[in-house]
Amino acid sequence: MVIRRKMSEIREIATGTRQLLASIDQNIGVIILNRPEARNALSDELTPALRNIIKEFDSNEEVRSLLITGSGKAFCAGGDVKSMSTEGIGPKLTREEAIEDLQKKQLTLTGALYNFSKPSIAALPGPAAGAGLAIALACDMRYASNTAFAIAGYGRIALSGDYGISWLLSKTIGLSKAKELMFTNDKIDASEGLRIGLFNKIVEEKELYEATFNAAKNMARFSPLALSLMKKNLNNSNELNFIEALDKEAACLIDTARSNDHKEGIKAFVEKRKPKFTGN
Repeated sequence: MVIRRKMSEIREIATGTRQLLASIDQNIGVIILNRPEARNALSDELTPALRNIIKEFDSNEEVRSLLITGSGKAFCAGGDVKSMSTEGIGPKLTREEAIEDLQKKQLTLTGALYNFSKPSIAALPGPAAGAGLAIALACDMRYASNTAFAIAGYGRIALSGDYGISWLLSKTIGLSKAKELMFTNDKIDASEGLRIGLFNKIVEEKELYEATFNAAKNMARFSPLALSLMKKNLNNSNELNFIEALDKEAACLIDTARSNDHKEGIKAFVEKRKPKFTGN
């Protein structure tokens, strides 16, 4: 991963742990999973910090788009299997308590990421597995290095899937292909991932961060209000029927049409200059 801008342009954001790095770089919220020795697997230290920074960046008006990546040669290996072998999953809770606990954790991680009010993009320098794949899928787009791959991973350790992997995979690549990935545990390499729509773009590993950052920067130049409602409309297309979606889309269009950003966009178009959007 190569960052070519001056460090003075990048404002570091405290996360409370070195396992998760965060910064704001030219209106881009950047999150880096930083456990390269464990292929950036989730942990009891990293995951709560990730939930917090997603929430913080969502409410921060300075942040206009989001980039998530992993340090080293991986995106995220999912749950830390070694810790599962010693701690288990919710061992001190009743079944009902364990279900409720996981539901809350999922809602505040991939749920919050999927409903993040700004465009999000994941940069995959290497493998994304299990819950790590779910995190990538919860982003709006995925750029992958030519050495990256995706794998469900759950079958090997006799788990059924979590963090929305079933829904996200089905919506992204179709139900039949999602079943194939979950049931077979096959690795999907970069070229196959691009072919089936799992990845949006393949980039040479040394150019991955820069290409993903530039894509996030390009999205960040548009009206925050329009982007937020645009994303809301697109997410609704997965959940509403066509007539319901039409009604929601109409309300969003009227809200953007009455915004100062729309007036600025029209004025800038006529004056043949770049617009200066504020999100109002």
